[in-house]
Amino acid sequence: MRKNHTQRLFQSLKRGGLSWVVLSILLSACSTGQKSGIVLNESTPTPTAVAVQNGYATRPPYQPGELVDYKAQSGDTLDAIAIHFHTTIKEIRQANPEIPNETTTMPPGFPMKIPIYYQPLWGNPYQIIPDEFFINGPTQVNFNPREYVNSQPGWFKDFQDSAGGQLQKGGELVEHIAQNFSISPRLLLTVLEYQTGALTQSEMPDFYKNPYPLGYEDVTHKGLYSQLLWAANLLNNGYYGWRAGTLTVFEQKGKTLERADPWQNAASVALHYYFSQIYTGEDYNLAVSEQGFTQTYKKLFGDPWKQRAPHIPGSLEQPDFIFPFEPGKIWALTGGPHTGWGDGQPFAAVDFAPPSLFSGCAPSDEWVSAVADGVVARSGDASLLLDLDGDGDERTGWVVYYLHLGGYNIPPEGRRLKTGDRLGHPSCEGGEASGSHVHIARRYNGEWILAGGLPAFNFEGWIAQNGSKAYEGTLAKYSSVVRACVCSDKPSHIQSGRPIPTATPRAMLP
Repeated sequence: MRKNHTQRLFQSLKRGGLSWVVLSILLSACSTGQKSGIVLNESTPTPTAVAVQNGYATRPPYQPGELVDYKAQSGDTLDAIAIHFHTTIKEIRQANPEIPNETTTMPPGFPMKIPIYYQPLWGNPYQIIPDEFFINGPTQVNFNPREYVNSQPGWFKDFQDSAGGQLQKGGELVEHIAQNFSISPRLLLTVLEYQTGALTQSEMPDFYKNPYPLGYEDVTHKGLYSQLLWAANLLNNGYYGWRAGTLTVFEQKGKTLERADPWQNAASVALHYYFSQIYTGEDYNLAVSEQGFTQTYKKLFGDPWKQRAPHIPGSLEQPDFIFPFEPGKIWALTGGPHTGWGDGQPFAAVDFAPPSLFSGCAPSDEWVSAVADGVVARSGDASLLLDLDGDGDERTGWVVYYLHLGGYNIPPEGRRLKTGDRLGHPSCEGGEASGSHVHIARRYNGEWILAGGLPAFNFEGWIAQNGSKAYEGTLAKYSSVVRACVCSDKPSHIQSGRPIPTATPRAMLP
């Protein structure tokens, strides 16, 4: 059924006999140039008029429901597009009837008509960096941050701090953060260079005089490494907040309100959001302009817009997963969609806890198991990343992330696993936890895939759905619903080992 819909979707992409591949190339090559004095990237999707008033980019006050042109960007979903343009999925579908009901992610470059409802205070439409260069995905595969930092003249190669239980130097620290947050090491290095001259200036700043080198003045985040952790977390909050539609408005240090331009991409919104928390006025405007962060990135790594490689395809589907515990066992859904790593977005993870006679972090004899075939891309510190495409690289293809694995028998890096193989015991190890459980999340090509988004987490036909806040939510299969609760009560219980249905459950459809 889905294959037929996909074929119809690609058929609808043909214009004048052009194939989808040719159409994609043509769409990516379109250039909007300059309009009314504002510099735009070649890929900035601004088909409607952009004007400049008092130095700020503005758009016209559209008539309610007016149709505007929009080309889908990598990772777009109809849910998020509707929020960005202040419209509804129903209206988008009415204007674009060729879009199948089962669509998850939109094909990059897909042309659409969007009914728009004007909102004031739209920010600059300038796109700073493509999404695929924000995440720790395929574009970072041949980049070694340790070697790169050591090749630069700046002071950062000699900087040291403790991370992952050991003393690490500059490039190692960036690699450590990039892996955990799944954020581009090039992006993190550009942040450091733009704000501190880490790669080009020889003299190291005095961190005793200024313990907040990235501008976040909080006593719990003193020192460069702690500041960089904060930056990575905030950037992810911005990126996935735009993806989820939960972040559309923010303030420049509590002073100036800004609403992200509806045509923006997630990476640029993330950088707007990041710089809005540390700069105001002209400092902020410079940072998000072509002469700011973008210029620094180009000097270090070249123009990312000339290296495009969209990382999320249209109609992305999750492979078949079993539950992450043994067949026939009854565990509890103790956490609905919540952060995959860090604080806040991305809400990419769910939690399961085993039956126990004791509450809290009691040792468990139960086993966490592999949800699908794969190879261990990385393991250690109570965590494991299961790479489903088999190349052993966590930056490519589907990867399943497990946390809070206890015991001394966690499979090592490089081991090939079959569906249902044992990975370790649920525990409280590897981070903050109030009781023994397993935390499980997904990535695709380095991007965290939202647990209650599209495609939603699917365990044997049970589909994850968001709650009103983090850790709330459900698993639904047709009319059956399991509610998340840290209490592990009966409504949160679920049994593994049931067959995966061939039809798509209603709960998964838009």
